[in-house]
Amino acid sequence: MDSSWAENGTLFPFASLSPEPDSSSSGSSSSSLPAVGSPSPSSRVPQAGRGSEGSPPFWDTPLNQGLSVFVGLALCTTMLGLGCTVELSQLGGQLRRPVGVLLALLCQFVIMPLVAFLLALLFALDEVAAVAVLLCGCCPGGNLSNLMSLLVNGDMNLSIIMTASSTLLALLLMPLCLWIYSRAWINTPLVQLLPLGAVSLTLCSTLLPIGVGVFIRYKCTRVADFLLKVSLWSLLVTLVLLFILTGTMLGPDLLASIPASVYIVALLMPLAGYASGYGLATLFHLPPHCKRTVSLETGCQNVQLCTAILKLTFPPHLIGSMYMFPLLYAIFQAAEAGLFVLVYKMYGRKLHKQDTLNEDEDTDISYKKLKEEEMADTSYGTVTTEEHNSILMEPAQTAL
Repeated sequence: MDSSWAENGTLFPFASLSPEPDSSSSGSSSSSLPAVGSPSPSSRVPQAGRGSEGSPPFWDTPLNQGLSVFVGLALCTTMLGLGCTVELSQLGGQLRRPVGVLLALLCQFVIMPLVAFLLALLFALDEVAAVAVLLCGCCPGGNLSNLMSLLVNGDMNLSIIMTASSTLLALLLMPLCLWIYSRAWINTPLVQLLPLGAVSLTLCSTLLPIGVGVFIRYKCTRVADFLLKVSLWSLLVTLVLLFILTGTMLGPDLLASIPASVYIVALLMPLAGYASGYGLATLFHLPPHCKRTVSLETGCQNVQLCTAILKLTFPPHLIGSMYMFPLLYAIFQAAEAGLFVLVYKMYGRKLHKQDTLNEDEDTDISYKKLKEEEMADTSYGTVTTEEHNSILMEPAQTAL
């Protein structure tokens, strides 16, 4: 890899933070061609990643190394919590009726990568932003969907099996989708050096904490419940700390260096996922509580995994400030899911109660029919109390 890319910062407009370019590199930067879909040189925003004159770039500082360790630990905690949601007794039933696995496949590796690809083309994102958006779109479902499904009275078994199965399917399908959809930017250096092997290695490394979580759930349910709560809280704490640390240490120029189109994509992408998931569940003729579950599972992505891959596998001087995209996506997906829950709490609870009453009535009717059938079966060939008394009285009357 040519180190001049990091020094000039010409091919990747988000590779440095210095508002005043070096005089030694001004000539080369003015003559370079802009990347695919990148803004014109006159409209480029301040660059992110390089320190002040005489100071090392951000990716060589202890802060960046500390963030990398923090992101790795947060990912392990999240995957451990995900494993704690899986019960081995339920896996057999889901494998016999693989509706949840099929929905996870369609939602996470057909709908969301396509949505990310179309948004990247629609807003003419450059290759760095496009790769970040595609990577987020190709990620499996996250733990946030399990929490939101619980708040809207969704099908928790379906939510858990969709999250777990999409995580396992990501080992093969995530690199494949990333390779397929990145072909539109194949002539750019970042895509040509796409670290698919490192992405696959990162995905494989998540199997260990998931397996540990499944084992803990099998051996000790209370500990698994506690770890699940810890992982859900770590999701919130990780996102808040990453956003605060990055924003305060690098300053507002980092957020200002992200184009407005990327913010719009981060806003529209989870919204499109929620709508597409609900439409897919409608096509499968699922009940209302399952529709809500599939909708949330589609729009909620594993942003910790996306952040870890962008932070740990891509060259930091090339990916620049775009490792912030999953954090932006997490903010918007949580806000939109919160509105989803709020609307349901205000208007949807009556419908849920009505559905529950209908199910109870159906259950009562079937139960009564079953009891009547049992009564009919058990009464056949038996002698009631009145018949027994009449039989005893007949000999007495005959004797009189």
